[in-house]
Amino acid sequence: MSVSDQVAATASPKTIKPGPRKARKRTDEIAEAVKRTIMEHGLEPGDRLPQEKELIAQYAASKGTVREALKSLEVQGLVRIRTGPGGGAFVERMSEGRAMSLLGNYLFAKTVTIADIYALRKALEPLVAVDAMENIDAAGFTRLEGIISVYAHEPRDAEERWAQRMAELDFHSVVAEYSDNALLSFQCRFLQRLLKDLAVCRDIYRQDQPVMRQRGIAYQRELIAAMREKDGDRVRQIMADHMAHAEQQMLTLEAEVEARFLDEN
Repeated sequence: MSVSDQVAATASPKTIKPGPRKARKRTDEIAEAVKRTIMEHGLEPGDRLPQEKELIAQYAASKGTVREALKSLEVQGLVRIRTGPGGGAFVERMSEGRAMSLLGNYLFAKTVTIADIYALRKALEPLVAVDAMENIDAAGFTRLEGIISVYAHEPRDAEERWAQRMAELDFHSVVAEYSDNALLSFQCRFLQRLLKDLAVCRDIYRQDQPVMRQRGIAYQRELIAAMREKDGDRVRQIMADHMAHAEQQMLTLEAEVEARFLDEN
């Protein structure tokens, strides 16, 4: 059965019903129906969706409505539309970076503090480290050791100082990569990205005072050793202590940045 036939068999106009409280836009209904079809039939990136005229007939919708629905899916990163010969709508897989950008846009006008981020990091980072422990291999440990080497010395200039602060977060990003729990891994990596992008954090990272990171490096090396030994309880405790220490350091630096700003004004 072709993809077009599969779509027709599982997503007819009769299956698209408005919500019980508020009628949904027709374009949203069609977009959701196409998303269900993609999931139910396990369509992969690059698979072609039915041609526009087939979708128009299938959903008893106008050309403009179908195009708007497909455009909505393209904005969401789930469909790619090609024009010209051989063109059409093709299944696309949203990248992690795009998903994080969209979620970041949601938080753009909201107040997110360093304390907010660490409230979650302290809960989630120990979990993801224990989960990753079962999968990380020699190459993974080599990557972690290599990242530590980036900030195991004092920076030569502001550019290297910035790179070191980013690498500190990359260490945890690599740990999360080895987790089997996709949701947990994404959440941890998103929190790490917030720490890279949050305005107050960027102000902290630009400060030229020496960064006391030896205790943090010690935690990370202890973590690697515990992960090698598959000692889940120790991995959990080390990461919990590491996050508590990191939060304290960041909040202290935040207070110093705010004090400096007040002095200057």
